[in-house]
Amino acid sequence: MKGIILAGGSGTRLRPLTKVTSKQLLPVYDQPMIFYPLKTLLDGGIKDILIIVAPDHAGDFLKLLGSGKDFGCKFTYEIQDNPGGIAQAFMVGQNFIGNDNVTLILGDNIYEDTFQDAITSFKSGGRIFIKDVKDPQRFGIVEFDENNQVISIEEKPKAAKSKYAVTGMYIYDNTVIKKVKHLKPSDRGELEITDLNNLYLKEKTLDIAFVNGKWFDTGTFESLHDAIVFIRDKKLAKKK
Repeated sequence: MKGIILAGGSGTRLRPLTKVTSKQLLPVYDQPMIFYPLKTLLDGGIKDILIIVAPDHAGDFLKLLGSGKDFGCKFTYEIQDNPGGIAQAFMVGQNFIGNDNVTLILGDNIYEDTFQDAITSFKSGGRIFIKDVKDPQRFGIVEFDENNQVISIEEKPKAAKSKYAVTGMYIYDNTVIKKVKHLKPSDRGELEITDLNNLYLKEKTLDIAFVNGKWFDTGTFESLHDAIVFIRDKKLAKKK
């Protein structure tokens, strides 16, 4: 299993903070944002990790993270010249993935849970991590039956069929490279992760893992603030 952290993009929702640095380098309490998804991969036993970055701040990531030696792993870096959707990461990283399976995590997603079992138990197909949310119209929403078999995935539905959102972590087998090459850009001009998931769903090889703890998609000021407060309180509680 290899890992990818997607840390590109321009972070426009967090301007003016992101005029001078990458979103994934912003502090979340006492650590840079990217340390949290990195820890999620490391806790899952993944030691070979590709970090996909935007060209403007590539040197900053290299200076912060280095070769991976300090973290007990190996880092590879690739430039994403223009943000083209989450699924584009598999095009950028196809040489890195090689013949292996891959776990992708978004560089602005923070999880309280560890997912070692979900990662190490993966054999083939696709696996998405879902969480119940209060505002499903903002997310890709998964409908599933009583046996946790996926029925449908809809992107930002007006009338959601469930309250479970797809979060920013995905595991795929090696066929992901072939599948992503068959995707066509959406109206936004991006290769959509929902379209990729639907290819696995069509093959009946897509399954779900539940996120039980807190999850933060820290791409807005509100969610970034919430994540900082949560992590601060949790760390201070440990010191007492």
